[in-house]
Amino acid sequence: MAKCSLCGKGVVFGHTVSHSNRKCNRTWKPNIRRVKAEVDGTSKKIYVCSRCLRTQKKAAKA
Repeated sequence: MAKCSLCGKGVVFGHTVSHSNRKCNRTWKPNIRRVKAEVDGTSKKIYVCSRCLRTQKKAAKA
């Protein structure tokens, strides 16, 4: 389950291109963390990408 609960960021597919221009399939996976968060007044564990985690931390400070 490599998908962020907040932004929906998931796995992206593409090619690795060598110097001789040969192409191989590859994937980019998001940096997903399982964190405890308050959802609708209850404490719940959700999967969040590191970018959303950082943004939420900044919003909590302000």
